[in-house]
Amino acid sequence: MTHSFLWGASTSAFQVEGGYGEGGKGIATTDVRSVPDGIADNKVAADHYHHWKEDVRLMAELGLTLYRFSFNWTRIMGDGKQVNEDGIAFYNGLIDECLKHGITPFPTLYHFEMPQHLVDLYGGWKSRECIDDFVNYAKICFEVFGDRVKMWGTINEQMIAIAAKDLNGNHEANAEQSMKDMYQMSYHMSLAEKKAIKVFRTLVPHGQIGPVCSMQVVYPETPFPEDIRAAKDAQDFLQNCFLDMSIWGRYPQSYTNYLTKNGWFPMIEEGDQEILASIKPDLIGINYYCSTCIRARRKNDDTSKLPPFYRNNLFTLGNNTYLEKTRWMEFGIDPQGLYTGMRDIYERYHLPLIVTENGLAYSDVVENGEIKDEYRIDYLSKHIDQCEQFVKDGYPLLGYSTWSFLDLVSSHQGFGKRYGLVFVDRTDEDAKECKRIPKKSFYWYQNRIKKGLLNEENFD
Repeated sequence: MTHSFLWGASTSAFQVEGGYGEGGKGIATTDVRSVPDGIADNKVAADHYHHWKEDVRLMAELGLTLYRFSFNWTRIMGDGKQVNEDGIAFYNGLIDECLKHGITPFPTLYHFEMPQHLVDLYGGWKSRECIDDFVNYAKICFEVFGDRVKMWGTINEQMIAIAAKDLNGNHEANAEQSMKDMYQMSYHMSLAEKKAIKVFRTLVPHGQIGPVCSMQVVYPETPFPEDIRAAKDAQDFLQNCFLDMSIWGRYPQSYTNYLTKNGWFPMIEEGDQEILASIKPDLIGINYYCSTCIRARRKNDDTSKLPPFYRNNLFTLGNNTYLEKTRWMEFGIDPQGLYTGMRDIYERYHLPLIVTENGLAYSDVVENGEIKDEYRIDYLSKHIDQCEQFVKDGYPLLGYSTWSFLDLVSSHQGFGKRYGLVFVDRTDEDAKECKRIPKKSFYWYQNRIKKGLLNEENFD
């Protein structure tokens, strides 16, 4: 079955919307997280909450056929439990506006923000109670939007969602308990995802749904056998553990062995395995910015400043000397990694893929009313070329979305770090009017969409 390749751009609710405390929105973990002095928080963000009609008009001008965004759980259910009709109305308006302009809405249910009320109530994802609350939230979304929305993401970048304490709200001080909690939260998310997909099958019978992964393209630093082994371990810990569970309902054996040995393997209840193994997604979302270089841990390596998922004795970050690095892209720019990683994922899972995030961070500046971001054009062009090759080689790629449609508030760097095709005129300390100014990359992407792919025969 053939279909048209979807050309998109992406955002996430907490980074784009703003509208803090408006329209019945509740308090999310992202509203109370610690932000460095002088860095913008997400209370205004890019003020999409007040500019959404203008933003969709710009999407239409750009020629998008897909808008990948996320629902803010606390806008739809302020406390994570009770439905907020104003929030439903906001997303209904956004969805209808997209459809009016021929843009397919592609929402993700969970993109980092968690209702703070559920964290206060029972620890959020640490508790199995969160599974039922998430499934109920998903059910509400499927019921109210599923008549018009047919393509869905479940959980965005589960690896980051479980590890970033300021996003999931779990600030456990004890290092050992923190690791145990992290893996338990991941298990609960996976089980919640499966149960939500089961509900989806009934409520949106002709829809497509799947996880959005932070794709890990892992290179060993050297051909030293221990570095090769470390890279394989990293692939299991940073990617395969999440996708194997999403698709097959089980963890890689290496991951299971290591967690069991360390006393971190999650608690599982009777009946879980049947749910995990019997439900499968329809697609996999691919977030890709750069590849990762890995080497074996050495005795005196200090991993204390690395994210929690690196704090094991199996592997650590290496350095790839073959890639060009920039201020915000410190791992290096690697377009070919997009092809390599997607090929590996498809050959492992045999599900259609869609690029949900791919973009270049830069501290853009306005000169004479223009933003000449040739560096972004170069990055996007080279990565889209890899998508074209992927399709040419017969792999099923549903579409491509750049990150991001417009400048968003970055988790830790505010508006100093920009990814957008559209400039948002504000600083970290002055939100101003958040005026939209299309960058040079906006017009380049507009022309690239018109050109299309050389071979748009994809497989569902």
